[in-house]
Parts: sequence; structure tokens; C-alpha cells
Amino acid sequence: MAVSVLRLSVRRNAVGPLVRDWRVRRRRSQLDLAFDVGVSPRHLSFVETGKSKPSPELLLLLADRLDVPLRERNIMLLAAGYAPHYSETALDATEMARARGALQRLLDTHDPYPGVVIDRQWNVVLANQAASILTSALPEHLLGPPLNVFRACLHPDGLARATTNFPEWCTYLVGQLHRAALLTDDPALNRLADQIDNYPNVKALSDARRAAAFDEPQLLVPLRIDFGGAELSLFTTLTTFGTPRDITLSELAVELFFPADEATDAWLRDPGRAT
Repeated sequence: MAVSVLRLSVRRNAVGPLVRDWRVRRRRSQLDLAFDVGVSPRHLSFVETGKSKPSPELLLLLADRLDVPLRERNIMLLAAGYAPHYSETALDATEMARARGALQRLLDTHDPYPGVVIDRQWNVVLANQAASILTSALPEHLLGPPLNVFRACLHPDGLARATTNFPEWCTYLVGQLHRAALLTDDPALNRLADQIDNYPNVKALSDARRAAAFDEPQLLVPLRIDFGGAELSLFTTLTTFGTPRDITLSELAVELFFPADEATDAWLRDPGRAT
């Protein structure tokens, strides 16, 4: 991790406003949070206003109760003058061999159904062979690097062209994007949300049309996409590491696509299909 760069970015910010920002973002009152971490509301108020410097233990406890991402926990520690607590290891590093191997085995086992591993911005960092079914329909300028799931699915030149239920799929994905941006306060995600909100096909979906997309009750929101006359219907699951202590691992998720009907299942399992 480029700690020196990170230090420069937080020197101007005291830790108190950061604590308050995450508390407000999570809609917690001072009283509620103070009792949750075992300090007085007065002490927490002093921390937020800069009258009292929190210990690293208290900071980490506050961050845990506020579900602050690991990357931002390091920023809080640095803002208070402490060393970062969490490492950030590249996925291709030797230390990541077991985790990376486990992810790839999960993807390969999922074949012939598509599967990808995505980072915090939903950039694809690993994929199985079946994922080429979806990427084969993308123009070169959307293939990256990095290949981003939101851009690939919602850009007018991307999968949006072939998505037969675009209003509901778009509504679901845009909701996911804005939720991720709100939960992490990641500048890259905020910029991505602004960019995608301004795609003409996304802007064209009024609030009324977004609401209408979910008029009929359904168990899952599928991706329905036309591949040369064959409509594939897929639903997805997202899986994360249960107890990550590294920033990279904490920001990864496995997205697995499953057939939502028998016709899609048969098409994906057909070794003679064109991909």
C-alpha cells in the first residue's frame, strides 16, 4: 500500500469528522453508538469534535460497529496519527496463492455457467471460460482493462443492446451501484455512478418506469439477454470472504450466474453451441 500517499491525503483531516461522517452515514446517534462501544456519549462527542484523541483500539471498535470498510479504517487510523492496521496485498502476490487458487477453483467448478470475481468497483479480476459468453457481445472499448460489470451491462453499446428486460435489470444494477457508493464513500465508485447515471439509456428510465419494472412480484431479478435469437435468462449470486483481514480480500466478491429456466440451462450445457 502506498502509505506515504495516503498520509498526504489525510493530513488535512482530523479523525473526529471522519468518525462523525461514518456515524451519520450509518444513521447512528451518538448515544446509540457510544453505548454500543462502551464509552460515554460525552467522550464520543469529544472525539468527533477533536477535543479528545481516541486510542487505536477505540477507533477500530468504532469502525467495526459502523461497518467501515478496511481501506477506510486505515485512513481513520492515519488521520489520528496511528499506523495502518490492515495490509493490502496484490491478488497475484505469492501470499495470495491459496486465496487466488480457491477463487479460480470456485469459478472453474461453476462452469458451464458464467462466473467472475470482482473488486470494489465491480471490475473483473478473475473469470471462468463460460464468462466469455457474456463478454463476446461487448465492443472492444468496453472490454477494458479493466472490464467493469456496470459499464458492460449498462453502456448503450454493451449488453444493454441485447437485454430484453433492460428497465428492471438497469434498475437493479443502478441500485447496487449507488448502494456500494454510499456504503464505501469510494471516490471511484462515486465517479462511476455519475457517469452511468448520464448514459442516455439509463437517463431515459423515469422513476415511473423504474417502479413499473417491479410491478409483478418475483423471487429474483434475472438478466434476460438475446444471443442470436436464443434468450438466456440468468440470475446471480454474490459471495464474499467471511473473515478478511486484508484490504484486497475484503473488497472481492464472486458473482456466479445461474440459469433461471430449463431452456437457458440446456443452452449453456450444449458443447456444440457457438460462443
